[in-house]
Amino acid sequence: MTASTVRAETGRGVGVGAGAGRAPGPRGVGRRRARRIGDSLPAVLVFVGVVALWETVVGNLDVRGLPLPAPSQIVGALIENWSGGRWPLGKAAAATLFEAVGGLAIGTTGGLVIAFLTARFAAAREVLLPLAIAASAVPIIAFAPLMNNWFGVLNPLSKMMIVAVLVFFPVVVNVIRGLTQVEPAALELMRSYAASESTILRVVRVPNALPYFFTALKVSATLSLIGAIVGEYFGGTSSVLGQVIVASAGSLRFDVTWAAIILGALTGIVFYLAIVVVERLVIPWHASVRGSEP
Repeated sequence: MTASTVRAETGRGVGVGAGAGRAPGPRGVGRRRARRIGDSLPAVLVFVGVVALWETVVGNLDVRGLPLPAPSQIVGALIENWSGGRWPLGKAAAATLFEAVGGLAIGTTGGLVIAFLTARFAAAREVLLPLAIAASAVPIIAFAPLMNNWFGVLNPLSKMMIVAVLVFFPVVVNVIRGLTQVEPAALELMRSYAASESTILRVVRVPNALPYFFTALKVSATLSLIGAIVGEYFGGTSSVLGQVIVASAGSLRFDVTWAAIILGALTGIVFYLAIVVVERLVIPWHASVRGSEP
């Protein structure tokens, strides 16, 4: 028995209800895309207007060391310092992304192990869940110097561990919820077939937990960049975004500072979109991926 069979027989699969399994035609897809573009158009116009006003007002001010430079100055600093100069932003963004991805992998792996143990064994729940809650309460700003001392201030692993602690709790909470909040009808169906707990876990619980897992990953994608950059504030190599922000702000090169900040934000967005793409490939059957019917 497969997970799709269980979803179909418990009323959750595609094909339940009139027209539930019918794919939208080309016209329906076109209308939906046009509607989405129309809904996003006001926000785009507002953003363009704000940037134009920002450029007009700030660009005409001849003030050296202005904390908020014009957009053209920020873009110019980004291009100038992308691959060379005192602050190579491209290299710094790659190094910070490496720390974020490594920390996300460590925190996600630990969170999955704790979540599966907590969902399966009551004794483990009483011991491990308080530890997970305690990890979420750790102040990252106070925790970062300790990690730098434990693993070395120049070692990327120190920043990865900061990220791992930051993303650990969202993964634990969401995966536990997905593993435990299963429809009773699905469990009764599996037990009527005399399925073992491992089969129920593989066929019912894990597919049910996948949407929760990807929700945790999307939240953790942005948290990982935040954790990596905050950890870099407390020391590290000069070719990371956190140190570029600190050094350029100290030198009153706020154009470079804002270029590094925007580059960090763009890196987080790309990281988030990559997880969204993986989610669409892994769970195309879920309602959050299929979207609303036209």
